[in-house]
Parts: sequence; C-alpha cells; structure tokens
Amino acid sequence: MKTLNDTLGSLVMSNQLKKKLLAATIATAGAMPVFAYAQAHAGHAGHTPSPPTTSAPATASGMNHGSVGMSGMDHGSMDMSGMNHGSEKAAAQGHDAMSMPMKQAGPGKSAPAMPGMTHGQSNTNAPASEQNMGAMDHGDGEMYHGDMQMQGGSAPPDARDPDAYSGGYVRNAGKYALPPSDALIMSDMHNFGSVNFDRLEYVRVRGEEWVAYEGEAWYGSTYNRAVIKAEGEIASGKLQESETQLLWRHAVSTFWDTELGVRFDHGQDAPNREWLAFGVKGLAPYWSEVDATAYVGPSGRTALGLKAEYDILLTQRLYLQPSVEVNFYGKDDERWGIGSGLTDGTAGLRLKYEVSRQFVPYIGVEWSSKFGETADYARAAGDSKQETRFVAGLSFRF
Repeated sequence: MKTLNDTLGSLVMSNQLKKKLLAATIATAGAMPVFAYAQAHAGHAGHTPSPPTTSAPATASGMNHGSVGMSGMDHGSMDMSGMNHGSEKAAAQGHDAMSMPMKQAGPGKSAPAMPGMTHGQSNTNAPASEQNMGAMDHGDGEMYHGDMQMQGGSAPPDARDPDAYSGGYVRNAGKYALPPSDALIMSDMHNFGSVNFDRLEYVRVRGEEWVAYEGEAWYGSTYNRAVIKAEGEIASGKLQESETQLLWRHAVSTFWDTELGVRFDHGQDAPNREWLAFGVKGLAPYWSEVDATAYVGPSGRTALGLKAEYDILLTQRLYLQPSVEVNFYGKDDERWGIGSGLTDGTAGLRLKYEVSRQFVPYIGVEWSSKFGETADYARAAGDSKQETRFVAGLSFRF
C-alpha cells in the first residue's frame, strides 16, 4: 500500500510540474512581441528622418505635423507603427533645413496611410507659409539646385585649338584642294549620252522582204539634250526611204519633254523634203509612251505624226508591246504618193524578251493600211493599200 501511495504522489507532482512548464512557455511566447515592440519603440527616441533622396513631388494631401508647423498635413489618421512624434519640435525632426510645399487636402479627404509612423497630436491651424524645410523644393517634382555650378563658360587658356590639326590648310584652297572639274555635283548636272534602237527588224510580206529600223541617239543632261531620231527601210542593199530629225529636247515636267528642231525626208524615187518640227514626248497616265510631233514645210506643207506604245508584262522579262502610229498631212504630195488628211496607220504587236536591259530580241506582227487619196496613189503604183507583216528583230541600247 505504501508503494502505491508513493507512485500516485510522484504522478501528481509530475503533472503539476508539467502544468508549470506549460504556463511558463505560454507566458514567454506572449511576452516576446511586447519585448520586441519595446525595443523598436526605444530605437525611435532619437529618430531624425533623412531628407528625401529622389526628386519626386512630395505631395502629402491632408497631413499635419502638430507643433511642427506645417498646415494641411494631418497625420492623425495615419498608421506609422513604431514612431510617435507627439508634440516634438520641428528642430528635433531635422526638418528645419528643408522646404516641402504640400498640397492641401479637400474637405472630407483623409491622408494615405504611412505604415510604421504615428504622429499623435496635430495642429491643423498652422499657416501654409510655415511649410519650410530648407533649400529643397519638391512641389513640382523637380530639384532646385541652388548655387550648384554647371559645366560651361570659356575654355581654359591651355585648351587645344580644334583647328590646329589642319596645319593651316582650309577647305577648297591650298595645294590639296580639288580642282573645279572634280567637284562633287549631282547627276542631273552631268552630261550623258545614249544610243537606243527600239526597232532593228527583218520584215516579210507577200514574198517581199526588207529591213526596217527606228531609233534615236541623244547627248546632254536630264533637262536639256541634243537628239537625233531616225527611221527608214532598206531593201536590196539600198535605202528606200528615210526620215531623220535633229531636235533639242527640254524637260518641262517629271514625265514630259518638248522637242524643237528640223526633219529631213529622203526617198529613192522622190525629191527630198525639209520640215520644221515641234513636239512633245513622254509617259502618259497608265504608262503609255506617247510621241506627238507637228511639222511645217515650204509651200504651206503641214503634217502631224502620232505614236504610242505600251508594255504588258507577262513575266519580269517577257512582255507584249502593242503599238500604234498614224500620220496626217495638210496638202497632197503626189511625188511622195501622199494625199491630204489621214494618210496611213500602223498597228503592231511584238513579243519581247529581255535578255538584259540592253539586249531584247523579239518577234511580232504588224497591220498597215493607207487611207483616202494615199490609198489611191498606192493602187495606181501597183501596191496594196493594206498589208500584214511578220517581223523579227532586236531592241538594244548602249
């Protein structure tokens, strides 16, 4: 029985000891936050806030530091845990060397919460003029630099002369200057030259055959050029007829040129004819190339020639080129077999392939017809007034 009593007594004492240890542990856990809070609060006894390190606007609507003397600032509703400014002097806060204009909060508005700080009492009647914090003005988000000296002013007396490296030489003068002939000028100020044969072809019709040519050569600038135009037919090794023009070409717009000069006609069994020529040449809307020229000759002779052609791309190199040409004369010229009015017209269709921009072989067909008295002259000479011609030739330029 004694042993049983001793055992029960030990268990009772052990349970009491466990209860005491549990109570001590709970008390320690509850006291730790209080102890930590006391240490954090004690650390703020000498708190001196440092001035802002950025130039962002220091707008704290509705804030009031109490006895600090900054109207419009109400920190009463802010939660700044760990700090209690109470009725501290502005000097104790280290703010007397700063100027931070604060915007007033409207009626009924509260300031935003600033965790970690509690300003306690406030003075809402301090005038706005007391919001001074030294020589920094953050009202517009910009820092006022005061008496800071920026880089600038006169160069030091021992600074290097920026022109000393030239050794006394200047631009466009001296022995290293370029002569006027080598001066840099734009392309439209240079003179160039080119020869372009649009047609150099073999023609066959009703058992007859000949060679036809049409082209031009020019020399000059973008705006003014001397031009020679030539076209004609060669059969049996002889020049059957030809038309040659010597013109002055002047650019009047981006796509159009005017031409002024003379024309000379030569025929195998006909007298030569001379004309004054005036015309226009250029690129019409929808990319049609147009050439229109009026002529005036002796004895009241007049003439008008119209040409147009267009390129229809099948591929980047292969294309069809339809063309049309008509001629008008003001008077009959029996020696040349020409009547007045619309004398003749030609329509052609050529299939061209660009081996290069400078070398373009082609094949095609032409339909030619004579009209009015010109057709009568052709029948009288044993010629047909209408013809279908098959052609094969070459376009080239250099």
